[in-house]
Amino acid sequence: MESPKPKVTWKTVLFPLIGLAAFFLYIYLFQVDIPAIIATATRADPIPYALAVAVSLVEVLFFSASWRVLVNFLKIKLSLVRSYLFVWYGIFVDTIIPAESISGEALRVYLITKEQGDQTCGRAVASLVAHRLLGMGMNVAVLITGMALLFTETQINPIIFNLILFLAAGITVTLLIIMLFSFKEQWSLKVIDWLVRAGKFITRGRWHLKLTKIKEDACRIATSFHDSMKEFKRSPKALASSLFYLALTWVFSLSIPYLVFMSLKLPVSWSVILITSAIVLAVKSIPLGIPFEVGLPEITMTTLYTSLGVPAGISATATILTRLITLWFRFFVGFIAQQWLELKPIIASANSPSVEKA
Repeated sequence: MESPKPKVTWKTVLFPLIGLAAFFLYIYLFQVDIPAIIATATRADPIPYALAVAVSLVEVLFFSASWRVLVNFLKIKLSLVRSYLFVWYGIFVDTIIPAESISGEALRVYLITKEQGDQTCGRAVASLVAHRLLGMGMNVAVLITGMALLFTETQINPIIFNLILFLAAGITVTLLIIMLFSFKEQWSLKVIDWLVRAGKFITRGRWHLKLTKIKEDACRIATSFHDSMKEFKRSPKALASSLFYLALTWVFSLSIPYLVFMSLKLPVSWSVILITSAIVLAVKSIPLGIPFEVGLPEITMTTLYTSLGVPAGISATATILTRLITLWFRFFVGFIAQQWLELKPIIASANSPSVEKA
């Protein structure tokens, strides 16, 4: 079956314009001093730092492969290249929209349903929820592993110890709550019914037909979602494969700050890397309404590095160089992916008449 011919609509043109506007707004608001960043980077050994940049690309590739396993298991056809582009687009949106924990995932659901139809919405949501549950479990495992390694090397700071326990407990409780709701279909249907009833009461029945249609669509998506989650439960092999790729993602993710410290000629313990990376990931997952994730992760990283025995000056420099890769570099790559995905249909549509004539 041939893919449908791309159509140029106002939505197709709007998204590239939004991307361009976000790009220039980023430059204007944060007044990025490119020469100062370059000067900081030149103090590092370029070979391990360049390797860290390459590792960042591979990390996202394995993350995409991990998610793709779950998507394909639910019979949504998605190539590795396509999933890679979708994840990069999601990273771009996560960076500019102050809802980091859900905005990129919502975008991936939109992209799949846009290409493959509304009937895939529930399955797409299920793939992302399952992927997030696996990621939360890995986050807890990394936190505990880092703490165990640190215990064998030195006496751990009580504040850091309590923070690790608090985050590990908080993530675990959240994981269990999400899992509980994921397998309780009647709970979801009751919540949908309650929200629609509240909407009809507030609008005094003026949106009765519209809200009824929304309820039907929401119930259909919820049923598809819960059926998909039950499929995951019956086939743990797909979850195991996804978890394997996710573990590789963590290996490459942790390698980035380690290589940055190597470039500064001050290798640090893997326990420091594990603890700091896991805590920063937990902090970043909180939707505090901060576009570009600026400020909080940098403060957290510098403070943790210093608390774990790294000199303050090296901590700040390592944080800057790491965030140059994990934030700014990824923002630009995500921007390129966004432009490619949104502009390619326009280019294809513009070229199609000439192809037909030929």
